[in-house]
Amino acid sequence: MTGTAGMTGAEGAAGYRPLLFSIAYGMTGSVGDAEDLVQDAFLGFTRADRAGTAIADPRAYLTTAVTRLGINHLTSARVRREAYVGEWLPEPVVTTAERPGPAEHAELADTLSMAFLVLMEALSPVERAVFTLREAFGYGYPEVAEMVGKSEANCRQILARARKRLAPAAREDEAVAPAPARRAEGEELARRFFEVAEGGDLDALLGMLAPDVAFQGDGGGKARALAHSLTDPRRVAQLLVGGLRRVRRLGARLVPARVNGRPGAVVYDAEQRVAGVIELDIDADGAVRSVHSVSNPDKLAHLGPVSGLGLLPAPK
Repeated sequence: MTGTAGMTGAEGAAGYRPLLFSIAYGMTGSVGDAEDLVQDAFLGFTRADRAGTAIADPRAYLTTAVTRLGINHLTSARVRREAYVGEWLPEPVVTTAERPGPAEHAELADTLSMAFLVLMEALSPVERAVFTLREAFGYGYPEVAEMVGKSEANCRQILARARKRLAPAAREDEAVAPAPARRAEGEELARRFFEVAEGGDLDALLGMLAPDVAFQGDGGGKARALAHSLTDPRRVAQLLVGGLRRVRRLGARLVPARVNGRPGAVVYDAEQRVAGVIELDIDADGAVRSVHSVSNPDKLAHLGPVSGLGLLPAPK
């Protein structure tokens, strides 16, 4: 392979990290867990390589390894997820001009929005693996079957079952990656949206919200967040105006960002520590149909020093 002369098999396979991270993140919704799964997959690959095991297709070996590790992880993580305090959102994958982030994070598939990952929480570990590989990454059934250790016919049945389970809540365009032109348009709409919200113009902000808009916040019981999703447009607008007004009063600022492939922003406090991340889902008509806000400090630590701006007092 060009550019890998003199490399060991493991060194030559390092270029697959972005793909492996995207698959692992799509299955877990956690940056830290995805990084651990990728590391474990490479450790297994390195051991096999050093032992002289012939690996004809490193890419297939690693994607299979990370998929099966992900299934095992989801099986053990389900109990912890059920005990989670408040609404659950994925750990945000963020890229900004100020903080571009690791290359594997920057190449995350645009299909893995927060809303999409929340929907997939309803799936079993194997369903989630098959759905992620087939729908988000476009793998053929023979490849999917090899990765999850099932027959092709079984994988077709699993995917059909997963689609059926997601159908009541899913929207068709949720799985469509934004085209470059739409992406730029979305970023401009997000810039104006945050500008209006920070300015406190409630009526103008209402005009930018879809009638069925939903606001979902994740504080994990450690930071300020709504206990349940908010769906009334006026209440969503009031919440955003009040929250951003408080942010400005405390000397914090919003920095535009791409969050899970969608337009959004990172909230930094006066000392440049991360206080929260906001992701916007904008529909084809240019209206904001969902707002996802992550303030749980455990889900922000991978972005840098975390602020105590919105933290709740520790229980006595």
